[in-house]
Amino acid sequence: MKSTQGTTYRMLGSRLNDVSTKLEELRNIGATGKKLNKPSDNPAAIRPVLNTRKQLSNIDRYLETMGKAEDTMQATDGHLDNVENIMQRAKEIMTNSINGVLNDADRTVLADELANLRKELVDTANGSIDGKYIFAGYAEDAQPFVENNSFNINAFDPADASTWPVSYTGDENAASLEITTGEQIQVNLTGNDLFFGTADWPSTSADGVQPESGRFNLFNELTSAEKALRTNNTASMQTSLTNLEGAAEQNRRLRSQLGNRTALVQNTMDAQEGVRVDLKQILSRYEDADAIEAFNNIVQQETAFQAALSVTSKVSKLSILDFL
Repeated sequence: MKSTQGTTYRMLGSRLNDVSTKLEELRNIGATGKKLNKPSDNPAAIRPVLNTRKQLSNIDRYLETMGKAEDTMQATDGHLDNVENIMQRAKEIMTNSINGVLNDADRTVLADELANLRKELVDTANGSIDGKYIFAGYAEDAQPFVENNSFNINAFDPADASTWPVSYTGDENAASLEITTGEQIQVNLTGNDLFFGTADWPSTSADGVQPESGRFNLFNELTSAEKALRTNNTASMQTSLTNLEGAAEQNRRLRSQLGNRTALVQNTMDAQEGVRVDLKQILSRYEDADAIEAFNNIVQQETAFQAALSVTSKVSKLSILDFL
């Protein structure tokens, strides 16, 4: 079967178009640095690439959530440090009151300082981040600790919640964070647990708000110490000193637990960052082009394209007169 001039020209044109298309693809690889730009580039790579991208998306989501939680936990620790300072100062006041020789004026000054420390503790307990109250549990949009406007130090009775200087309006639900699939940790503290000494709210005691056995209401301990000073009750002062230490230890224990969880979040973030790097490397093997190889391929294809153009140009100039 003989090939006509038109058939030959069409074949050359088709070949030229193929070479041009390939050159365009190679130039796109060189420009983007990606050898996998569409499914047809490597059909076998599509599934692992999509799976890897999904894993990367999940890790990015975890890292963003854990980053926000870490910021909250670190800010919470700063508030707990202030609680520690308040309780430490209260213990110093009671120690000096018990061991020193004080007159009524001295005791009044120290009692007033304890009252101010209680107000400072209220401010700390109502601490917030981005407009959300730290120690309010799920009720984070409302101020969790409210001072009793009718509070009277002389009528104060730790067994009667209606005489307490501060009430709690938050709830018992601490926020949890999923740090990996199926693993959650608590990322904050609730006001009832830290400041009122009860993990359940209301507690299981008779009036529903009393601290659990061996635990302490920090506001009431400061108030009891203040009342002991104002009444010059040495026995009550000694009891208050012991209870203030217990209250401070309660804060330190919960702070330590929060610190352990913060460290876990940080370690998990580091581990997830490591996995993220590994997944990026896997994705790179499928998607990223070798720059030198891509450049050489472009040069070779451009040479082939120029050669095809030259041949096509010469064929297009032939006529039947060239064969006579």
